[in-house]
Amino acid sequence: MNSDFYLVRKRAVPETLQKVVEVNRLLSAGKARTIQEAVDQVGISRSSYYKFKNDIEEFHSSMMGMTLTLSLEISDETGVLSDILGEIADFGANILTIHQSIPIGGIASVSISIQVLKSGDNISTLLGHLEQLSGVRKIRVNGA
Repeated sequence: MNSDFYLVRKRAVPETLQKVVEVNRLLSAGKARTIQEAVDQVGISRSSYYKFKNDIEEFHSSMMGMTLTLSLEISDETGVLSDILGEIADFGANILTIHQSIPIGGIASVSISIQVLKSGDNISTLLGHLEQLSGVRKIRVNGA
C-alpha cells in the first residue's frame, strides 16, 4: 500500500523540518514580518525553508469533529482498558467503536475509534497521557 503521507512522532522528525514548522508558526502569528526574519530566528537557511515549507505541517487540535482510530497494545491487566477510556473521556472525545482481541501472551490488541468533540487540547496531549498509563505498551494513530 503506497501513501503520500506519514504520521510520525515529533522526536522522529529531523530538526530542520521542525524548524520549518516553527518558521510557519512565526509567520502566521505575526511574530516575524518576513521569511528571512523568521528563518534567522529559528536558525535555518531560506533554501531549507523553501525546500520543505509545503511538505510539513503540525498535527494539532484543529480536528474538532474528526474521527481517529487508535490502535494499542495493552497488558492483560485489570483496569488498563478502563484507564484508557477514562483518558479519552477526559480529553472530550466520543468513543465510536472498541474492539479488543483475546490476549495472547499477556498482550491484547485494542482498536478504538473516537470522534474529537472539542478543540481545546492538542491530540498529541491525549497520546502522551495514554502512553504514560500503566499497561499501555504501544499506540498508533491509524486514521485522521
